[in-house]
Amino acid sequence: MSLTSTTPSVLLNTGVQMPLLGFGTYKLLSPEDVCRAVDAALLAGYRSFDTAAVYQNEAELGRALKELLPKHGLTREDVFVTSKLDPKNHGESAMEGALHSLSQLDLGYIDLYLIHWPGTHGLDVTDQRNQGNRAQSWATLEELHAQGKLKAIGVSNYTPAHLKDLIQSCKTHPAVLQVEFHPQFCQTELRSVCEKYGVCFEAYSSLGKGALVTDPVVMEIAKNCERTPAQVLLRWAVQQGVPVLPKSSNPGRIKDNARIFDFTLSDADMNRLSSLDCGHKYCRDASQIV
Repeated sequence: MSLTSTTPSVLLNTGVQMPLLGFGTYKLLSPEDVCRAVDAALLAGYRSFDTAAVYQNEAELGRALKELLPKHGLTREDVFVTSKLDPKNHGESAMEGALHSLSQLDLGYIDLYLIHWPGTHGLDVTDQRNQGNRAQSWATLEELHAQGKLKAIGVSNYTPAHLKDLIQSCKTHPAVLQVEFHPQFCQTELRSVCEKYGVCFEAYSSLGKGALVTDPVVMEIAKNCERTPAQVLLRWAVQQGVPVLPKSSNPGRIKDNARIFDFTLSDADMNRLSSLDCGHKYCRDASQIV
């Protein structure tokens, strides 16, 4: 994508810039809801949009962007679109799944395509076929990346073991690892693995499914710097160079969540937030998948 200098971004190992702020579309289903939210996001300055095959809204996002980009004076090259492989398409049907995402979005190419989950839908977490399916899916993504249909490829919800296994066997290193990340789940080991191998560590569920906005420490810091708790939690991540993907269908909240680049948290506040780390996950746990 062609980013303006005013769009805070991170450099991927592909040489492409990815915005630090992205818009999550999980649970946005109807064409009207998607269009309204994307319109508000573009107006608020979002230039990155995150979807997935399992969200069942790839087609709606693609149509909304094609309709709304001209209205905002933008082109396809001005936005960064991420989607993800359906876990049911792991292995032999990975090509079918990825091509379906490309077809549904209908934007010419996908900026970043991720393996959504390390396990295969329908297989037990201890089934050894999970590992072979991941490798086969990755080889498919590498092929489509070489063809230019997927500008960057990566993974989501991988543990350190899953990531190391991939890096030892792949031709193309993953550009991004997208995982749950917030002050209660700092993922120190996983971040160090990403740093070692040049993989961009990207956060989802920055608000802990909403639970962290009422945390007393978060609320106190927000009050002191006259910001919302959500802004504080998002700022905590991007101030560490970690991209975030807040999601909302509320235009006011969409705008508020984008206002995270005009203030800085003190070192003391950053440390107070990081000290909340207790290994608490709010989303699915992939650690048992072989």
